[in-house]
Amino acid sequence: MQKERLKDVKRRGEGFGAAFDSHEDEHDPRCLQDTRVDLRRQIANWAEDPHGEHIFWLKGMAGTGKSTISRSSQLPPVATPQALFNTVAQSLEEKGRLGASFSFKRGEGDRGNASKFFTTIAAQLANSVPGLATSIARAIDDDPAIPERDLKKQVERLIRQPLSEMVYAPRQTATLVIVIDALDQCEREKDIREILRLLGQAKDVLPTRLRIFVTSRPELPIRLGFAEMSEGRHQDLVLHEVPKAAIEHDISTYLRHEFARIRAENSRKSLYKLSADWPGDENIQTLVEMAVPLFIFAATVCRFVADSRMNPKKRLSAVLEYRAASQASKLDKTYLPILHQLLVDQNKEEKDALIADFKKVVGTIIILEDPLSTVSLANLPAISEEDVNCPLDSLHSVLSVPSSKDDPVKLLHLSFRDFLLDPHRRDNSEFWVNEEESHARVAGKCLELMSREGCLKEDFNLQRPGALRAGVNRQAIDEYLPAHVRYACRYRVRHAKLGGSRIRIYDEGKIHVSPKKHFLHWLEALSLMGQIAQSIPLISTLQSLVADKSTDVSRFLDDARRFVLQNRWIVDTAPLQLYSSAIVFAPEKSIIRNMYKSRIPEWIHELPKVPSTWSPELQKLEGHGGPARAVAPPQDSRLLASASDDGTVRLWDPVTGEELRKLEGHGGEVTAVAFSYNGQLLASASFDRTVRLWDPITGEELGKFEGHSGEVTAVAFSYNSQLLVSASYDETVRLWDPSTGEELRRLNCHGSACAIAFSHDSRLLATSSGGMIRLWNAVAKEEPRNLIDHGSPGSAVAFSRDSRLLVSASDDDTVRLWSLTGEELREFECGGAPVAFSHDSQLLALTSSKKKVKLWNFSTGVKLRSVKGHSGSINAIAFSVTSFFRVRPPVPTATFSHDGQLFASASSDGTVRLWKLKTEEEPKMFPGKRDSVHSIPFSNNNQLFVSASCGRVVSPRSSVTGKVLWKLEGYDPFRAVAFSHDDRLLASTSDTETVRLWDLVTTKEPRELGVHGGQIEAVEFSHDGRLLALAGPGSIGLWNTETGGELLSLEGRIGSINAVAFSHGDRLLASASLDGTIKLWNLDTGEEPKKLEGHSDPISAITFSHDNKFLASASLDGTVRLWDPETGKELRNTEGHNSEVNAIAFSHSGQLLAAASRDKKVWLWNPETGEELQQIQLNTAVSRLSFSTNSHCLETDRGPLHLDPSLAFPNPREPQCSCPKSIFLDGDWISRNGQNLLWLPHHYRVRSVAQGNTAVIGQTPGKVTFMKFGFP
Repeated sequence: MQKERLKDVKRRGEGFGAAFDSHEDEHDPRCLQDTRVDLRRQIANWAEDPHGEHIFWLKGMAGTGKSTISRSSQLPPVATPQALFNTVAQSLEEKGRLGASFSFKRGEGDRGNASKFFTTIAAQLANSVPGLATSIARAIDDDPAIPERDLKKQVERLIRQPLSEMVYAPRQTATLVIVIDALDQCEREKDIREILRLLGQAKDVLPTRLRIFVTSRPELPIRLGFAEMSEGRHQDLVLHEVPKAAIEHDISTYLRHEFARIRAENSRKSLYKLSADWPGDENIQTLVEMAVPLFIFAATVCRFVADSRMNPKKRLSAVLEYRAASQASKLDKTYLPILHQLLVDQNKEEKDALIADFKKVVGTIIILEDPLSTVSLANLPAISEEDVNCPLDSLHSVLSVPSSKDDPVKLLHLSFRDFLLDPHRRDNSEFWVNEEESHARVAGKCLELMSREGCLKEDFNLQRPGALRAGVNRQAIDEYLPAHVRYACRYRVRHAKLGGSRIRIYDEGKIHVSPKKHFLHWLEALSLMGQIAQSIPLISTLQSLVADKSTDVSRFLDDARRFVLQNRWIVDTAPLQLYSSAIVFAPEKSIIRNMYKSRIPEWIHELPKVPSTWSPELQKLEGHGGPARAVAPPQDSRLLASASDDGTVRLWDPVTGEELRKLEGHGGEVTAVAFSYNGQLLASASFDRTVRLWDPITGEELGKFEGHSGEVTAVAFSYNSQLLVSASYDETVRLWDPSTGEELRRLNCHGSACAIAFSHDSRLLATSSGGMIRLWNAVAKEEPRNLIDHGSPGSAVAFSRDSRLLVSASDDDTVRLWSLTGEELREFECGGAPVAFSHDSQLLALTSSKKKVKLWNFSTGVKLRSVKGHSGSINAIAFSVTSFFRVRPPVPTATFSHDGQLFASASSDGTVRLWKLKTEEEPKMFPGKRDSVHSIPFSNNNQLFVSASCGRVVSPRSSVTGKVLWKLEGYDPFRAVAFSHDDRLLASTSDTETVRLWDLVTTKEPRELGVHGGQIEAVEFSHDGRLLALAGPGSIGLWNTETGGELLSLEGRIGSINAVAFSHGDRLLASASLDGTIKLWNLDTGEEPKKLEGHSDPISAITFSHDNKFLASASLDGTVRLWDPETGKELRNTEGHNSEVNAIAFSHSGQLLAAASRDKKVWLWNPETGEELQQIQLNTAVSRLSFSTNSHCLETDRGPLHLDPSLAFPNPREPQCSCPKSIFLDGDWISRNGQNLLWLPHHYRVRSVAQGNTAVIGQTPGKVTFMKFGFP
């Protein structure tokens, strides 16, 4: 198992070709003996010195020999930077001191970024250090996704912890050196600084002493990274400042060695006759003078001269011709001799053609984001493979041209790219490459490639519409999408952007028409590559290239961006949902929907009703494992932080919606989160009574502030970032110094403090405690000013941006606006906590118990609009600061953009949503009152259904056709409904305590049974349909359904009843109460009811077996109990559920008992013995159960469940009736036969049921819609 885990981390975590001894770089140079002797000695002494600095930084300008020092067999004899890397690494390996190595290389996939840096180091350490593999394997077992975690977690769990767990380090690994080459070629500056910061912290990992050897150019991010380290952490050496005499000696040694090798090779192959002293001391000295201080010159010249296809004497002479060009730069002298050889003996026409081909081929190679093979290069520029190879044949001294046509062509040194693209050479070099022109050309060729018939195809061989990308073989994807196609999909837009003014998008232009035709194919390809999130910034880039923002192409890109924002998560998870869920649930007027509507699968027979246009909701973030309590954007809105009851703080990318980092450490629910004004700190508050401080960029915990004796409920920074304030249930508010963690001041609030806010000038602090709003001087110790006692907890406070106004809100649904003198300026009609001001102080956002965000013009008190979509209460709101809101918060929060056009909301439904305040057309879908559908009961024959909501009257419909049978107008909204067992009658209750009886056969006006005397909690028909039981607080009424008269009122110490059930034959009536007791009433005798006790929590369901032998009860205590209805004796208790049991049912034979619980499990029991027979794990909880007549299926509100045939038919001679192959609503998916078919967006899962192949979907705005499916 351990070996398998290590293989897994190597497979998923190692950067291809990054190690010094990789096959990719096996021909890269090593240092020669007798070169860099002093440097070699200095590095060797550093590596062995137990008191030496932790990090050795070898820095130098391009071509000075850093990488070569890092690699070879004798510690530093050298030629080029890569040789330095080779030298150090190989020498340390021979001495048993090499822990790991990594060579960065910009533009070469994993080697160009930090994503696999630490996992590569960990995989190599596992092989280098005896015993370390076990600890690393354990870390992978604990978190299989560790290769995808942030860098800090990778270092801690894969390197630091495993090393610290070692109790003994063998002598040969007591000191380990990690060798890192070309750190400057890591593409992201933030990654560079983070790597250096984390490496700087790895100094004291006992029992192994770690040393880090780093080579790089002295570029600013690296200089800053080292500058931030503590003293004594590193030493550095500037390679190009090594004494000139030493450099001349080393280059001379290298040249003599290489020319001796060239002579030997020519002699062995009898190619050209070279004298024993060729090229002579004079020429060697000339070359040395031309080279100093660049080893890359010497290495390039030697490769050029050594090319066996040309006479080495002539090639050397071509180089030496440049010795007199004293004004020429070192790079001119390095590369011009090689390039001019391409034009020897060519006339002007031939030269022009060669230069054109050079710019087309080599000009493409040097600007690529990832290197490509000659086959792929030929596909991009649209020239033949032979034409690609022609200019490359003479450039082996500057390009790595592999023998295999499928391997990528690479730059040997970045200085060659710099040389060709240098704008200063535009007028004096015929080989100068126009970078913008090259990018524009590559962008065009990428577009042509993607538009080519058969290049991007629909429906990669995933076979099933719900197939997950994670299960797709990587090799199969690479075969389906060749390297040049993958390249075009990922980088076409980037090349278009870098093409400058040459690239603009117009209506019906090539760049418009092709993306429209292949848009979904492009998204599918990106999804298969794991790059779907990048489509969002790519579309944004295309929008910036649109010439006229009012054109069709602009509207298409706007629609495309909304389409991806809504579907990014599911398309990343299951790519083929692009052609089903993404299109099906897009708005009616969506351009993408209407373009691709014909691609919707044929098995979807009836589409659901959807809004006409995109709603104000732009994006939704999901990931928290519980309700989110807070959300906050930093000042620059580049991140979004959210806090949740799951004990974590999460950081999100606002552009792509990706979760960037999960901050763990709190021991309880996290209640609040806040960024410092400068964005450098993030604070979080928790029920664990602590405040924690984080680095939002790295995710590192910087400090833990302790002192509160109660749960901490709120946290905020002053706007000068010099103070941090926290509020707690211990009735105090505390001010802290965020730089030291020192408690500066304690404010006694005389009530549980739940909300705080700083004024924008950092002088005032508003607090809410016990409903009292107080204003404090944050600078001077003065008595606070009491503004108002809301009289209700849960208050919120917020200052306007100009610090002139304060708004306070409370759970009592009052919102007040104050001047800072204490004058109440306005009271709003409705609203509640939390609240937020827009950046310009013109808008005020309020939340309400109805899960809405309400926007007001606070100066006029006019409500502008309401935004609704959450299925849970909204806990927090906030405005973003910049005009482009880049993030969306998790649960309870809202955020506005600088121009007031965007805000975010977060809710207890576990989602965060970003909203656009103004849309071209408001989405219109559901007229009238808008309240959630809370139940959709079906008739017993499943032919009818009716939905119940607290704000609408919904008419009975046919579950087969979806047609309304008759309209129920002018009546109170339904609260609960029940069908008679013969489906002839329907009983409904309402909040007005009115009960109505509907005749479903005659459809006459309903009979009103009158006021029951309290809110009715349970409705149940007798089996013969002649009686109706209505249960309310403390009583049960029995009504005659034929006359509408009340027959009997059962009263007494009943308590609050939430379920009733008739026995078969209707002789007994059972009632279940919230106190966990059951009462059994004999309707024939009217005798005192039997009281059944045993449950410790409220009872959720009761039912009789068909033979009346058993009464079963289900409870929130997680048990199902079986009772003897005649005696009231408890027979047995079936345990096993991990959460509340909410539905039970007996089979018709009475031999099976089914129970469903909120832990998304269904259990089958033998009621006679209590034996567990079957357990079914679902992705959703079911709330209704019934057996089919043959007991082969278990009917649920989510669809049928197939039971073990042996349970229903123990006798194999009996006929095997098959369970209908109907749809099942399994959590987020509509499935069939255990296979996912269609993913349901969040607002289509609020309350949905399935019957046969029809899905009835109840939505938040109190509307019901249908989907019908058909299968062969």
